Amino acid sequence: MVDQETTNGHLQELRRGTVVIACLVVLRTPDYGYALLETLNELGFQVDANTLYPLLRRLEKQGLLTSDWNTDQARPRKFYRTSPEGEKLAALLVADWTALHASILGLNEGDHS
Repeated sequence: MVDQETTNGHLQELRRGTVVIACLVVLRTPDYGYALLETLNELGFQVDANTLYPLLRRLEKQGLLTSDWNTDQARPRKFYRTSPEGEKLAALLVADWTALHASILGLNEGDHS
């Protein structure tokens, strides 16, 4: 039997790229970091704040997200939104993920001869 540490490591690797796709797709509607974190967790993307916030900054630096500060409330919040370049990447990643998913299903069902 595979030990829990090994299993967790592989699950983390599998989920790492999917969080990027999920962020780009979810942030088609602007939202701030903590709300995004809650949304992702509710949708089954277990991601830690210490992982998400650096990811958001990296995606913004790469031009895949844009951000604006909302100062209407007592506590200012940085809202992120998928940029046009982020939309293009999201479409590419979703298409690739869909093809990979279909391939894995085929492999799992024995369709690999």
